[in-house]
Amino acid sequence: MSFFVQLTDAISERQSLLVTGLDPNPEMLQSWAQQRGMGGRSFLSQARQWIKAVIEETAPHVCAYKPSLGFYQALGPVGLELLLEVRDLVPRDLPLIVDTKHGDLNSSSALAHYLFKEFGADAVTLSPLAGQDIAAPFLLYPGKAVVMTCHSSNEAARLIQHYPNEAEPLYLQIVRETQLWGTPEQVLLEVGTSDPAVLARVRKAAPQRFVILRSLWSGEDSLEAMLEAGLSDAADGLLLPLPQNLLIEDSIGARAEALKKQIRAKREHWLERREKQRQSNQNQTSPSPSQAPSPEAESCALWIPPEAAKPALATGQMATDPPVTDPFAAELGELIVELFDIGCLLFGDYVQASGALFNYYIDLRQIISDPNLFHRVLHAYTGKLEGLQFDRIAGIPYGSLPTATGLSLQLHKPLIYPRKEVKAHGARRLIEGDFYEGEQVVVVDDILITGGSVMGGIAKLESSGLIVRDVVVFIDHGGDHDRQAKELLAEAGYRCHAVLTIEQITEVLLAAGRLSPGQAASLGKADQLPKS
Repeated sequence: MSFFVQLTDAISERQSLLVTGLDPNPEMLQSWAQQRGMGGRSFLSQARQWIKAVIEETAPHVCAYKPSLGFYQALGPVGLELLLEVRDLVPRDLPLIVDTKHGDLNSSSALAHYLFKEFGADAVTLSPLAGQDIAAPFLLYPGKAVVMTCHSSNEAARLIQHYPNEAEPLYLQIVRETQLWGTPEQVLLEVGTSDPAVLARVRKAAPQRFVILRSLWSGEDSLEAMLEAGLSDAADGLLLPLPQNLLIEDSIGARAEALKKQIRAKREHWLERREKQRQSNQNQTSPSPSQAPSPEAESCALWIPPEAAKPALATGQMATDPPVTDPFAAELGELIVELFDIGCLLFGDYVQASGALFNYYIDLRQIISDPNLFHRVLHAYTGKLEGLQFDRIAGIPYGSLPTATGLSLQLHKPLIYPRKEVKAHGARRLIEGDFYEGEQVVVVDDILITGGSVMGGIAKLESSGLIVRDVVVFIDHGGDHDRQAKELLAEAGYRCHAVLTIEQITEVLLAAGRLSPGQAASLGKADQLPKS
């Protein structure tokens, strides 16, 4: 089960937005242990007993647990063993978020592997200042999530977080940027503040994201203000920490339950108020009986804009409008440049698999060694896969198999592939992977040149009882100047969807100064010489 499903299920089943921090703070634990006659025990023994008691008391009333890694690291090897005990004690139906605030690129892959594969965490908090590359190694693990720290409640951080001014502070730019790194299921936000105005601005900038609050409220009024500022339209989307002082008092469970019910009542009241407001707005905009159209009316008037508002440009853009930009096109432009810079586009004499001799070669195998770039390539593919109907993904061996595998994990669709050659030993399968006859398959390949390898793979899939209607490729070599491959597929009844064409690549690289005019002119022109 994915982190996001775990979290939303826990919120629904326990009717709670509360998160329990499991931080064995020595100062806090000393008071707790002395009150229970454990003052003479070792700190490790005290911490173990406290963690066990807190989990047992709060598990019915919270939706997640969040231990801070630093407290456990400070205890040395025994502290990491204690953290493993935390993993065993936290119920498996409740997500475990490890609070690391990690920001070091060099150790990100190793930490992601340990936390997600060995330790069994469901999510991790990260510092965003290193950019998207800090999140990429963690987002490679399907079903896991990252929580990006966007604002700290530490007063000394204000000079940085609110720079350069309150109109466009840095923390809001972080909120906007981090949302581009993954889906709402993959990327959550963490906000440390006791100021409802800060939380409200974050919520406005990220209306669909879950926000984990790090703050203390001094009373019911403060709690209500934070809920008002941070709840989503569905009266959820905001996770609140159990106050630390509550975790060392008697009757932890009863107090946690009381706080949960208090928050639930405020959420219900908030929803009722929003519903009344919505109905009021509808009533205000609905026509009165005297304004309503006559039931005998059989036609309606067409509203014509006044002369001053008519389009001033041939494109339909108003003369006073700002230029329209396509964020996805800009993202693809950046991707094209980065692919060129890591050596995916080479110039020289290269014989293709079809036997054609080209004066350039596109090698997309480079991307599998760059997790961040690979993730962005997969994201570009998904833009073409959205809206297509298919039960399984089929990669054409061998170049597209890493991509097909990544798409399978990201889209949660099973992967199969037709073998390039059938083995003379073993099971001698034509298709690798499980499938059922009659299932619909989308074919994924890296580059479309002649269409021969795609058609060969489709033939094997269809001979095994599978249905193919769509082919998705990263690059269409023919583009607009050579439609032979696309026409070949279309005549056979297959729709081809390309992320990029060779014309797009040429245009972007020429504008970016990566190609000379001569190189740009040569792209797409190949001497069709047979392989010698």
